[in-house]
Amino acid sequence: MIGYMDKIKEISERILKEGKVDIIVGFRKGSLPMMNEPCVVKKAEDVKNLVWDSNCGINLVNYLTNRKEKIGIIAKGCDTRNIVTHIVENKIKKEQLFIIGVPCTGMIDKNKVASKVDSEIIEVTENENTIKVKTKTNEIELNKTDLLQENCSICVHRNPVVYDELVAELIEEPKDIDRYASVKAVESMSAEEKWNYFEDLISTCIRCYACRNACPLCYCPTCFVDESRPQWVGKGQDKSDIRTFHFLRAFHCAGRCTDCGSCERACPMGIKVRDFTKKLEKDCVELFGWEAGMTLKERPPLDEFKLNDPEDFIY
Repeated sequence: MIGYMDKIKEISERILKEGKVDIIVGFRKGSLPMMNEPCVVKKAEDVKNLVWDSNCGINLVNYLTNRKEKIGIIAKGCDTRNIVTHIVENKIKKEQLFIIGVPCTGMIDKNKVASKVDSEIIEVTENENTIKVKTKTNEIELNKTDLLQENCSICVHRNPVVYDELVAELIEEPKDIDRYASVKAVESMSAEEKWNYFEDLISTCIRCYACRNACPLCYCPTCFVDESRPQWVGKGQDKSDIRTFHFLRAFHCAGRCTDCGSCERACPMGIKVRDFTKKLEKDCVELFGWEAGMTLKERPPLDEFKLNDPEDFIY
């Protein structure tokens, strides 16, 4: 995907000069390896700072909520699905946006890369299929497909679903992938095993809310965990409060989550936060035939009522 950079810069410079947008939301190189950071470009001469590679995993739609300017945004498949959700939920207007669509081949998991070396990583570079990792004592080359984030390894919507201009030809979407193998494994457990599984899953949670803050769906002016009148959930490290946060946040994302993986990527404790939202994604597919962010013409199933909605699971 590094081959996309010249085209991204060319499009960004052109639409800024033509006045089609006021700003470009994209990525610039971070101060640490594998940590590209979001940035806003306001001048055509500054597009030279834009970058694109396999470390652009943060969902940039977080930076669109309630904006009033004309915005150019660089967006891969999952990002564009969140743009659709934002438009449907009236958080941004389509006519405000110029979407620079990126056919995505997946983002790498920095924790997987770090596990392959014994000392501090000082530089990571990539070609189309390989990642070269340089440490203070060594340099190794790794296969990119072995290092993908888990959500990227099972993604079947890599192409943008909505865009104004593409940086490259659309790519072939993966087929014959079981996207819900991890969910099925949990579903096959007994009630006690499920309880223990989720207790262990969130046992290291420090309630930093990085998962919430990285999520483009969490745009409520006051999150329920920050509310004090009434106080829905305690502020400490009580297990029941931690459970309440994760389960309620997951249900808040039901029918809206695109499995972009921003929550897991942001978690400093390496918690598999997607285990909560992936189950709800599977239920929406099976019960309502719904995948989030695939169309501007329909609202999420939990956002409207139909007479033929399934109700066998309601007690």
